[in-house]
Amino acid sequence: MLFLFIIISYLIGSIPTGLLLAKAVGGGDIRKAGSGNIGATNVTRLLGKKLGMITLLGDVLKAAIPMLAVYWYFAHTGLAISVQEVDLAVSLCGGAAFLGHIFPVYLKFKGGKGVATALGVFIILEPVAVLISLFLFTGIVYVSGFVSVGSLLVSALMTLWIWLLGGSPNHVFLAFFIAVFIWLKHMDNINRLLAGTEKSWKNKKDQ
Repeated sequence: MLFLFIIISYLIGSIPTGLLLAKAVGGGDIRKAGSGNIGATNVTRLLGKKLGMITLLGDVLKAAIPMLAVYWYFAHTGLAISVQEVDLAVSLCGGAAFLGHIFPVYLKFKGGKGVATALGVFIILEPVAVLISLFLFTGIVYVSGFVSVGSLLVSALMTLWIWLLGGSPNHVFLAFFIAVFIWLKHMDNINRLLAGTEKSWKNKKDQ
């Protein structure tokens, strides 16, 4: 049953929220404009803040919903399963949803960068660490002007916050695993940051 839940979580995570939303409102294929990414940042640049926020919410929920469903299943079906085993099952499904977003089967495994879906994962697993990270993310983006800088630094520090807060080994490992993939998916941003060509929210002509 757990294997089935993992597959379902991956398939739900693979749903390209931003791409579907853009096409629904006549915005076309957002992979061919802006940064080419299917996430909330590119949707916001191309279609406005409202649709960007809806995309963000959708990408968060496609991790959170299957994780909550798995937790409910194991908590209410009377199965002889420990708290640690439930935690592992929920964590695995969160990881599967995250991988679905960045490697979606519906888009030939070419997906987004995973930040919003990772947010959905840790809202369920480590909400206090998420609050710390959101506060830090807001400050970094405000000071630097770069969403990518905030995403990179916060993802890198999430493992530390979870460890300091006494999170389970499952959560610590998952945070590290997710951070590695977020950094790999941001390599183009890293190269642009180093070259001084990354787009900043502080400069309207760059948006």
